[in-house]
Amino acid sequence: MKLNDKNIVITGAASGIGRALAIRFASEGPRGLVLADLPDRRDALEQLAAQISAGQDTKAAPAIGIGCNVGDEADVQALVARAEQQFGPVDVFCSNAGLIRDGTEQTPDSDWNLNWQVHVMAHVYAARAVLPGMRARGEGYLLNTASAAGLITSLPSATYAVSKHAAIALAEWLAIQHGDAGIKVSVLCPQAVDTPMIQGRAGSAAARNDGVISASDLADVVVKGMDAETFLILPHPQVVEYFQRKASGYDRWIAGMRRFAATLTAGAKKQ
Repeated sequence: MKLNDKNIVITGAASGIGRALAIRFASEGPRGLVLADLPDRRDALEQLAAQISAGQDTKAAPAIGIGCNVGDEADVQALVARAEQQFGPVDVFCSNAGLIRDGTEQTPDSDWNLNWQVHVMAHVYAARAVLPGMRARGEGYLLNTASAAGLITSLPSATYAVSKHAAIALAEWLAIQHGDAGIKVSVLCPQAVDTPMIQGRAGSAAARNDGVISASDLADVVVKGMDAETFLILPHPQVVEYFQRKASGYDRWIAGMRRFAATLTAGAKKQ
């Protein structure tokens, strides 16, 4: 997938990974960039869209900012309609919005539901909105942001790990069911990225164990992964090894993760 002359929608674009993707994609010469985030982030979106349109710190590209709650299907449908009105058919939908609401099995349903809506149903809503047109044209690209936590786990958070596992399962299903119709699917699974989401977050030591990469470096990896049409885009290459270890010996992996979790807990108590 080459991004030049493509109409690209990016959710969660006001900061972090989404913002970095928008700036990096602009350098590829897209037909248009539609940047979405929560309505209360509108000022940040509009500033980013203006920056990209003016060619500040990147090649100039047409860009607009739109408020959107990705957990609300009507909002996602309206986002796609506005994108098509502005720049024509949507070629690439980057379903990137995410959040951190750590929890255990005891966490209230409201937090479980919030994780599910943002990390899973948002991808479903995006697929519903764009796949009919993509299938009719015989081409299109879905880039869904999940996490290495969806391949391995998240030690501090069941709510995050479970919803990210589901996000990867959905991406797999979409790739299998729609690939013969010309639809490409990639799922982005990073570990720690230097974004506001992890800054100061309690319990992020495990994710940081293999190093924190910048959002701009991650965006470079994404462009390369989309160019190669790779399903799993892994900015932290160690994740492949961890995933293979897990698959080759589940009981051994669980025992090792218990020990690792105990070490992290002990270290946190000493601080």
